[in-house]
Parts: sequence; C-alpha cells; structure tokens
Amino acid sequence: MQIADMTGKVALVTGAASGLGRATALKLAGAGASLVIVDINAEALAETAALLGDVPVLTHTADLSDPAQSAPAVEAAIARFGQLDALCNVAGLIYLANSHQMPAEQWHRTLAVNLTAPFLLSQAAIPHLLAAKGAIVNVASTAAHIGEAYAAAYCASKAGLVQMTKAMAMEYMKQPIRINAVAPGGMITNIAANFVPPEGCDFELIKRFSGMRGTVEVEDVADLVAYLASDAGRGYHGACLTIDAGITAG
Repeated sequence: MQIADMTGKVALVTGAASGLGRATALKLAGAGASLVIVDINAEALAETAALLGDVPVLTHTADLSDPAQSAPAVEAAIARFGQLDALCNVAGLIYLANSHQMPAEQWHRTLAVNLTAPFLLSQAAIPHLLAAKGAIVNVASTAAHIGEAYAAAYCASKAGLVQMTKAMAMEYMKQPIRINAVAPGGMITNIAANFVPPEGCDFELIKRFSGMRGTVEVEDVADLVAYLASDAGRGYHGACLTIDAGITAG
C-alpha cells in the first residue's frame, strides 16, 4: 500500500511503545513524517524512538485513562513542532470478564482509554488539523461490528469509537479534515500476549471471534492506518475499513 510523502508533516501516534502503535510510527517515519509518540510505558517508548533513527521525534509519556492527560499530548506536539498533520489514536486495552462479575474500574478504564481519550485528543487536535488539512485515524476493532463473549466493555468502546468517527466526519464534512477508522481482527500484540480468559469461560464462544484464517499481521494494519493518515487516503472520510481475514464476513 503506497503511503503519500509525509515529508514536512507531523503525526501523533498513541500506543506507540509497542505493537500496532510502534509499527504505525515506523511506517509514518518511513514516509518522512516527524513523530510525536505517546504511551504510558516510558521505557518502551524510548525503544520506539531509538528504532526511528534520525527521524525528528518527541516522546510523551501519558496515562490516557486519565482525561486530564490527553490534551497535553497535543499541546506538547504543537510546542515542539508548531503543527500537527495527523492524529492516530491507536492506544487501546481489553479486559475479558463475565459481565456480571466485571469490576466497575475495568469498565471505566476500558472506555476511558478506548473511547474518551480518542475524543479528547481529537478535540485538542482538530483546530490544528483543520489548519493543516490533516487527518484523524481511530483504531477500532472487529468487536465494533460483532458481539464478542466476555468483552462487553471492549465491544461497547469500539462500537462507540466507530460511531464517534462517523459523527465527527459528518460534523466536519465541509471542513478540510479527514476522519476515519480501521477495524482490525486479532493481531499478535501485547494485548494478545496478555490474554487472560475469565474464570469458567466457554472457549467455544471465544473461538467464534478468533478467525478461521488466523491473526492479522500487525504490519498490514499499520500500512492501512498510515495510508489513511497520509494524503494517499484523500478519498476516505467517515469510513471504517475492516481488516480481519474474514472474521466479519459471515
């Protein structure tokens, strides 16, 4: 997938300490972008920065479950680079639980990171993205489109993220900004590596959303996110592109 030249442009990527966020940062850097990379894990974030080599990069440590820490990430980007051309809301988390046993803290943290943070980051970024004729890319999930057992909070947050994407796209239909989402299937990331099934779960139900063709390659999803963040994705606005090896096909 061809990514447009991002030379002279600045992209902010959340969840950049590992997995899809790191891969997206590398893709955008390869296209010439300067990067603002955001994550709660400062040590791993520094590792990502090292992988970017000579690319101008600002690392910003933030816990996006805290609403007060979203806008400062955008402010830091503007203070360092004076502009913002792309916001990639990649950070996310999932807790699997029997719905009647899920702690309220896990519910609130899931929605805070997966839905509220993308909204608050977008809220802070939109004035700058309008000036730059830039783009927002939100990373949703196949969980936005199908029910997944033991993942009520995650499904709710990702479905909400897709609808937020569409609502914002309509709101800014006449403005010079593009707002889209990507809905990946399962990937081999830290989220998958830390998979903890709930006590007494029915694995037959979990297999229903695991995919007959296996997991999706992180690199392929990163290509899609970076494509939509760049001018190459100029034809997309208000879209949610599914990349899931057929999970949602039927």
